[in-house]
Amino acid sequence: MRRYSWLALVATGLVAGQGEHPVTGRQIAGVMGVQGADWLNRPEREKEENPEGALDALGIRPGMVVADVGAGTGYMSLRLAKRVGPGGRVYANDLQPEMLRRLRANAAKAGLTNIQTVQGEEADPKLPAGSMDLVLLVDVYHEFSKPREMIDKIRESLKPYGRLVLLEYRKEDPKVPIQEQHKMTVAEVKAELEPQGLVLSKVIETLPRQHILILNRAHASP
Repeated sequence: MRRYSWLALVATGLVAGQGEHPVTGRQIAGVMGVQGADWLNRPEREKEENPEGALDALGIRPGMVVADVGAGTGYMSLRLAKRVGPGGRVYANDLQPEMLRRLRANAAKAGLTNIQTVQGEEADPKLPAGSMDLVLLVDVYHEFSKPREMIDKIRESLKPYGRLVLLEYRKEDPKVPIQEQHKMTVAEVKAELEPQGLVLSKVIETLPRQHILILNRAHASP
């Protein structure tokens, strides 16, 4: 399969914008199709995003129930599955059946049996209510075509003290080589998600290019 760069996909029109967020006016980015799946597993991603460092910062423990929303081919799902172990579970969500097919093949190749794939909808990730210790969105939230509906459903999927975690490229930093519509500021995340019953409780800036943004349900302590 031909390898595509994300910027090339945007430039060629294979990824189209989806309107504006009603609160901030942020341009909603287009969703990567399966034709760009190789980009998700590019070797450079280890250096650019430090995925293991991100998971270290989140304290993923054995036995946890977590979700990877917008999982693609399972780049983060497989890492999560190894960390939660056989006593835990990973719900790997995506809109695209072919992405999930590839994810299942990757999980089988890795010998991981604790990943459950879930085909979601634009307004509903189809996660079980009140079940998640953590829901992870890696470079995904900015692509939600129906962000308010999705966040409402994700909030409902969290346990009372569960966490929603966004990894988003830093829009505040012009040196991050990603198009503006694929970046977010901390202020945008706070403005868009806090009115929906969430609290931005912590921002971690240890990754090369991304914010780690941790949100809790509004009634819960960080």
